[in-house]
Amino acid sequence: MKHSSAIAIALLLAGSAALWHAPTASGQADAGWVALFDGKSLDNWTRIGDANWTVADGVVAADKASGISYLVSKTTYTDFQIRSEFWVDDEANSGIFIRCIDPKAVNGKTAYEVNIYDKHPDPAYGTGGIPNVAKAAVGLKAGGKWNTYEITAKGPKFTVTLNGTKTVDGAEDAKFPSGHIALQYGQGIVKFRKVDIKPL
Repeated sequence: MKHSSAIAIALLLAGSAALWHAPTASGQADAGWVALFDGKSLDNWTRIGDANWTVADGVVAADKASGISYLVSKTTYTDFQIRSEFWVDDEANSGIFIRCIDPKAVNGKTAYEVNIYDKHPDPAYGTGGIPNVAKAAVGLKAGGKWNTYEITAKGPKFTVTLNGTKTVDGAEDAKFPSGHIALQYGQGIVKFRKVDIKPL
């Protein structure tokens, strides 16, 4: 009986230890990720241009501006992963700019743009592509639904995944090694409800 009781107690303790460690293990899945947009404010961003960005119900959105406008991160990043959820209408022109070397002059000559532009004149550089760097390997449309971008920039290499499909795989360019993150408003309706970054 004593031997059986000892085994039972040992198993019980082992089970308790496993349960105690379970939350830690699941928590590690998000270790290192930082929310650039917290769903409540634009405290981590600087507005460039006059887009009518508003924050409500965990979403930052714009549908009007007199010209191209941006939300620019206050922090710079070198190597990182980004996870972002966005919604656009069919007419939207938007994008996530990375490694912006001049936070007051964001464009394709001072940063890399991971495009959100279903009606781009050159579909290869539309949604999922990086203009002037990498054509989208797969022609995907983002209009009318929530989408998830996963963007990795490590050294001169870039990988982009849209809704689980890789659109850019290991493209290389070394012009901009570090810089700010920027969310673009060009036209249409543009919404972001998550922008998380993980420095590498």
